[in-house]
Amino acid sequence: MKKTALIFIFIFGITSLFAQKRDKVLYKQNWDKQTIFWGFYLGLNQKDFKISYLNEDTFITSKPSLGFNVGLIGDLRLHKNINLRLEPGLSSNTKTLHFRNETLITPQDSIREVNATYLRVPLLLKLSTDRLYNIRPYLIGGISYDYNFSSNEDNPFDNKDNEFRMKKHNFTYEIGVGVDFYLPYFIFSPSIRGVFAINDELVRDIDSESPWTGNVDYFGTRGVFLKLAFH
Repeated sequence: MKKTALIFIFIFGITSLFAQKRDKVLYKQNWDKQTIFWGFYLGLNQKDFKISYLNEDTFITSKPSLGFNVGLIGDLRLHKNINLRLEPGLSSNTKTLHFRNETLITPQDSIREVNATYLRVPLLLKLSTDRLYNIRPYLIGGISYDYNFSSNEDNPFDNKDNEFRMKKHNFTYEIGVGVDFYLPYFIFSPSIRGVFAINDELVRDIDSESPWTGNVDYFGTRGVFLKLAFH
């Protein structure tokens, strides 16, 4: 995730430098005078889990993979440098969990694959700098309600039956940076976001001494999102 962020920041810097030198014509000069505007986004994500424990009996290693995200954007201008933004969309990702516990011997017991597709509804505050030629950097952050379509929270079976359960209703917060590029026909707005769970997402096994979940104190999503927005 750190490598992804560094690469993204490097691309931002190089692109912005060339954009300032190249752009002489100001595009979309009346765009920022709109009170409301719309758009859409698509991109990639890499999600992981933040896990804390009650003691040292069990450890869980999470192996993330790349996923995708796509959605819509509704933007309300509150001030020339402040916008309130709603970004409902879908996010999908797969993680592989490896459980280290002396009672778990076979791969069937010690490995769980977690597939999750979320409906995310982030409410965000966007703080932009003044426009510099045809670019405008910004900071963005806020909270999101996440509904897990892949949740098996209501499943009566648990890890004894090879069922790793997570909650349906979750909340996250996200912070990020981005740049608006004013092009002749549209606004291109790449950004990178850090997303962090607020609530514990784990549904624990029925047995309080479960070798899979009995030692887990907190289990929540964290991840990096690369979003490419178009307005």
